[in-house]
Amino acid sequence: MNRLNWALGLPFLLLANPALAAIEGAEKQALNLPAIGMFLAIVAVTLGITYWASTRTRTAADFYTAGGGITGLQNGLAIAGDYMSAATLLGLSSMVFAKGFDGFIYTIGFFVGWPVILFLMAERLRNLGKYTFADIASYRLDQTKIRSFAAIGSLTVCCFYLIVQMVGAGQLIQLLFGLDYTYAVIIVGALMMIYVTFGGMLATTWVQIIKACLLLCGGTVLVFLAFSQFGFSFETMASRAVDVHKDGIKIMGPGTLLADPVSAVSLSVGLMFGTAGLPHILMRFFTVADAKAARKSVFYATGFIGFFFMVVCILGLAAITIVGTDPQFFDAGKVGGKLVGGNNMAVMHLAKALGGNMMLGFLSAVAFATILAVVAGLVLAGASAISHDLFANVIMKGRASERAEVRASKMASMGLGVIAVTLSILFEKQNLVFLVGLTFGVAASANFPILFLSMFWKGLTTRGALLGGLSGLVSAVTLVVLGPAVWKTVLGNAQALFPYDQPALFSMPAAFLVAFVVSKLDNSVRAGHEQAAFDDQFVRGQTGLGAEGAASH
Repeated sequence: MNRLNWALGLPFLLLANPALAAIEGAEKQALNLPAIGMFLAIVAVTLGITYWASTRTRTAADFYTAGGGITGLQNGLAIAGDYMSAATLLGLSSMVFAKGFDGFIYTIGFFVGWPVILFLMAERLRNLGKYTFADIASYRLDQTKIRSFAAIGSLTVCCFYLIVQMVGAGQLIQLLFGLDYTYAVIIVGALMMIYVTFGGMLATTWVQIIKACLLLCGGTVLVFLAFSQFGFSFETMASRAVDVHKDGIKIMGPGTLLADPVSAVSLSVGLMFGTAGLPHILMRFFTVADAKAARKSVFYATGFIGFFFMVVCILGLAAITIVGTDPQFFDAGKVGGKLVGGNNMAVMHLAKALGGNMMLGFLSAVAFATILAVVAGLVLAGASAISHDLFANVIMKGRASERAEVRASKMASMGLGVIAVTLSILFEKQNLVFLVGLTFGVAASANFPILFLSMFWKGLTTRGALLGGLSGLVSAVTLVVLGPAVWKTVLGNAQALFPYDQPALFSMPAAFLVAFVVSKLDNSVRAGHEQAAFDDQFVRGQTGLGAEGAASH
């Protein structure tokens, strides 16, 4: 069971955090001057964008959603930028490199789940929401209670995910650039605070667009160079990979990834529905002008992400033949604790083999840029929950001025940045697998059920939403604590009380069930008004009409 949990947890970990698993005892690499030069160029460009964005960020709408002026294509690239992370480039290619067909199936499974959720939700998200997903969850329910709970859920997800990303950033930069971990984390924290505080959503969006374009271009060039080594024949590439790989022909068929179906399904549920509950992903749909642009965003993002995932799989297969003959990879693969440290850098070794230090430096700089974009989006989502949901609507009851709200958001951004840097330094040597599971578990079990039910089920009441969301939150946290990642690895107990690392398969249904039962049993007068208000909400969600238009309609 330990091996299965490790095997199933590895890709999840890599997707959330490219170098986190690692890299115990990793040595700093020699300074890569091309990487440093390209890194400085990317930072200079993004800081210039931030200055430009700061001159156009005047209102709360500008700060939170770029004034709704992002086009469908731009937003599609930005969504793809959130998904096509350094973790995708390093983690998924490493899965194919190490597991062959299993890695490919995992990549496809990770990809096909999210368009279903986003196509289902994108239009209503845009029509119902203003700045955060709490706007939707609380639209017809008790504003104070639901906003408070939604804000807490958002902050929980953002903070946990931010720590994971920051620790991964420090360790990745330590490997690729030769910088000390502490300095690397401080640099990431300072840059993300500048992007968010001064440029808001407009700067964050364009940073994500730039890094998405760089990843697409860099990956495409690397695939072209890789294919050229095999006469542009996929069959030749695959046959040589079989000859070289330690598992031989077995890499072309199913392996051990799905040996434990419960763990596999729970992992998939967490990834699929957790993505639809991530605040920084949901905020992207408020940046476009209307529901049509939101649908276009998903269409473009699907194309970009699908293409890039295929690129990543090809790179993983090519790396087996081109750099896989180095014994450090497959010898290391025999010892579970060392597999990530060796295989996680396979695509970087491939880049150096095919394009020298220039290509390696380019991919290293782009990997750094991807982390900057992700953490900036997380900080903005967390700051929005504090300033818009808690400060403006719960504490001030809607009486706060736009200027005060934006000022509160900027202060929250700086506070979250300082907290993230401090915690990532403290957590440098810790095993953070449990935070990865907890992040997606909470998103899938506390955020997604309430968001989904508030949009699509007339019977949801405030009591049902609160108790359902709390059930999902508490069960997700409890199962992670009782699972192998915390109970055995962190606390040092001999046997975990809950056998699986990922809680979503159990905690998400619990949230839906409690929300349904409690709402059905709620016969209060307020519950009747909340259920009646669904019709107005439904009209607005379908048509994009404002509150007044929905009522008259």
